[in-house]
Amino acid sequence: MRVLVVEDERALADAVARGLRREGMAVDVAYDGDTGHEKSVITRYDVVVLDRDLPGMSGDRLCAEIVAAGSTTRVLMLTASGTLADKVDGLSRGADDYLAKPFDFPELVARCRALGRRATPAVPPLLVAGDVALDPARRTVHRADRPVELTRKEFGVLEVLLAAGGAVVSSEELLERVWDENADPFTTTVRVTVMTLRKKLGEPGVIETVVGAGYRVPAAG
Repeated sequence: MRVLVVEDERALADAVARGLRREGMAVDVAYDGDTGHEKSVITRYDVVVLDRDLPGMSGDRLCAEIVAAGSTTRVLMLTASGTLADKVDGLSRGADDYLAKPFDFPELVARCRALGRRATPAVPPLLVAGDVALDPARRTVHRADRPVELTRKEFGVLEVLLAAGGAVVSSEELLERVWDENADPFTTTVRVTVMTLRKKLGEPGVIETVVGAGYRVPAAG
């Protein structure tokens, strides 16, 4: 899941980003509304965690711009005010969810995951292809009832491939969905990650390479 954190309190923004990355999300950060708007235009995010009080473009304006663009991006608005009137006002501006500061980090993670599920076509709670089963909520993978230990990036790649339902996913899309803006698009990181993922999943092979197009996990026939 790709997330953008737009928060002018740098310590808080960086802490949220680190925590979400530990949860397996690809996270970019912007410290003002103008930068947040630029990033939201360039990259398709599943969720934007958006502070309402920002320098430059306000959080309210940025939320309205995201909604007006007609994207599937979901907005979780953060604010120092937790009054009912403030929540209603934030939601009326197009925010999908609202969280008052200070907040418990596990709640932020849960809300991001819930919004992320709404940002993409609905997928089943358990992703299955043949004897491979991935549970996004529990962050577990099994093959023929055998647990498979994966790194965060390996898990993210497998999750994207399984969610594609047999469609081909390009290396560029995998890089965009699983890594963040700091990833070098010219590296072999995707190919190497797929290679190690294949080894861990074992035989018979699950992930197919479609020459010149990308990778896919065939859907059950």
